[in-house]
Amino acid sequence: MLKPTLIRSSTNVIADDSAWMERALELARDSIGLAHPNPVVGALVVKDGHLVGHGYHVFDKRDHAEIVTLREAGSEARGATLYVNLEPCCHTGRTEPCTKAIIEAGVARVVAAMEDPNPEVAGQGLAELRSAGLHVTTGVEEDQAMQLNEDFACWIKTRKPLVTLKAALTLDGKIAMNPGEETAISGEAARAAGQRMRHAADAVLTGMGTILADDPLLTDRTALPRRKPLLRVVVDSQLRLPLESQIVKSAEDDVLVFTTKDSNAAKGEEMERAGVELARVAAREGHADLGEVIRELGRRKILNLLIEAGSELNGAAIAGDLVDKMVLFYAPKIMGSGGVPLAQVPFGWFLNGPELSRLTLHGFGRDFAMEGYFHDVYGNHRTHRED
Repeated sequence: MLKPTLIRSSTNVIADDSAWMERALELARDSIGLAHPNPVVGALVVKDGHLVGHGYHVFDKRDHAEIVTLREAGSEARGATLYVNLEPCCHTGRTEPCTKAIIEAGVARVVAAMEDPNPEVAGQGLAELRSAGLHVTTGVEEDQAMQLNEDFACWIKTRKPLVTLKAALTLDGKIAMNPGEETAISGEAARAAGQRMRHAADAVLTGMGTILADDPLLTDRTALPRRKPLLRVVVDSQLRLPLESQIVKSAEDDVLVFTTKDSNAAKGEEMERAGVELARVAAREGHADLGEVIRELGRRKILNLLIEAGSELNGAAIAGDLVDKMVLFYAPKIMGSGGVPLAQVPFGWFLNGPELSRLTLHGFGRDFAMEGYFHDVYGNHRTHRED
């Protein structure tokens, strides 16, 4: 949690707003793993350059970040500025509207990084605050704020999770030396970054190739707090998942296996007795329909899905236009001849397949990661500033 502090007044109001919004975003990041299926939100109340209230949203505690912050600020909120990374809500859901509480607290100014992508809000909260006479500024550190809640935006608009494909590979694009064989590729820093991605996810999905080759646990090993265990999802069309695998032996209502409707019923009953949940979906070309898998996860309020799989499932997800985002961790090594490629996609797909956009590079010790998007969940939408 942030400590009360002072940012001295400056003639550069925009710089001050950015500095305080960075603090609000830092608070919002503290709610990763604790806020879903709601967005992650942090807020500050600042008066005469002093921080007088701060907080973030935790779903199980119900109160939104603005309410936590106003409660801490108390009477100091009157005439103060509220900084929040997402537009305050103006509708009644599990709680009363935050806009009502902000107005009643006597806040003079609200600085919001971005509009709420929820159609029930979508600018109406900011409009209500302006109508009540509050000074409202938007768009401060907006890009950071939008990336922080891109999974919520995707789910609230499509009812499907944001699907991120993550992989570790060599410079020549290989994820393993041989099919069905585990190959250590990433360094320690990149592996730690991958674990942080798991922590931010609601579910991680893999296929039988990865299970049989690596026998992974697929758990969140960051030790950071989360309100629900990471849901471990396996696509197993013919129920080949070994009952002695680590993922089955460690199942505690956190393993979900998708299989086809005609797969082995007796094996399915054994899995369920072992604590694994089974979901049967239609088959497509002999495999579980990945599109239906992702839609079902959306129905279960999974906002953020991480794919950590092998070449075959990666290819099916990419070729099926099911991947929104890719994060590829490259090690400074060359596999050379042979090796397993990142994805098996149809011949000629390269000529007409989509390109990743909004590419960024990140360094992780000896490795680097390339991050990019196939789909922009926000479109070209950006909020406007108003001072």
